[in-house]
Amino acid sequence: MRVFSLSKGWPLEERYSLTDQVRRSSRSIGANIAEAWAKRRYPAHLISKLTDADGEAHETEHWLGCALRHGYLAQKDFDALRDDLREVGKMLGSMLTHPERFGIRPPTDS
Repeated sequence: MRVFSLSKGWPLEERYSLTDQVRRSSRSIGANIAEAWAKRRYPAHLISKLTDADGEAHETEHWLGCALRHGYLAQKDFDALRDDLREVGKMLGSMLTHPERFGIRPPTDS
């Protein structure tokens, strides 16, 4: 949501390039996590979607870096967003290292 809000003031000529790219990639992080959760019954699907989410986080960081270098984004805003992305990356890394913690366990017979 912060990416969307901060990008509202970017130049109109960036609407269909940088602005669109960073908004899409940032929104895709959560969407891929949601898909991973929905597919948690299948470990390969879970890992695939978590990997996609991590890739989108890295892509978002790239686009935010471009916005910073073009002067569209303040350093303090970039730093805060990058810190958030790194925190998400740590959580995704943990999930990817231990996907069995997030899968659906088959019922046990009593």
